[in-house]
Amino acid sequence: MINDDNDKSEDGDEEDLDEEDLIIQAAATAAIAAGLSAIEHAQTFYDKTPYHDSALSGVAWVLELLTGHPKRIRKELGVHRHVFYALINTLKAAGYRQSKYVTLEEQLGIFLYTWMTGILLVHICEQFKQAPDTASK
Repeated sequence: MINDDNDKSEDGDEEDLDEEDLIIQAAATAAIAAGLSAIEHAQTFYDKTPYHDSALSGVAWVLELLTGHPKRIRKELGVHRHVFYALINTLKAAGYRQSKYVTLEEQLGIFLYTWMTGILLVHICEQFKQAPDTASK
């Protein structure tokens, strides 16, 4: 019987060690994951690769729609070419002008594309190569 008690206490010690090992492994895994996450986040401040690097800027895309196939502007912006120009003229008559960085055509394109697709601002920024502050005005 004495041997049985010793065996039980040894099994208990092994279970305690296994549990401690699991806790240590879980803590180490969490620390590594936190470290990798911090490195990935910090890398965005050091990696200066351009994000909006498409060949077409937002205004170039709008101009491509205006000069391209008539069905394409209707599909992308929801209006025919002549309606787009009528809207531009109406905006100009109402006193709207291009901003420092964004033409009136691009501003209208951003509005119509957002209205037509209903997509999020981050996707609008990608399409028009504008910062969120600029695209949301």
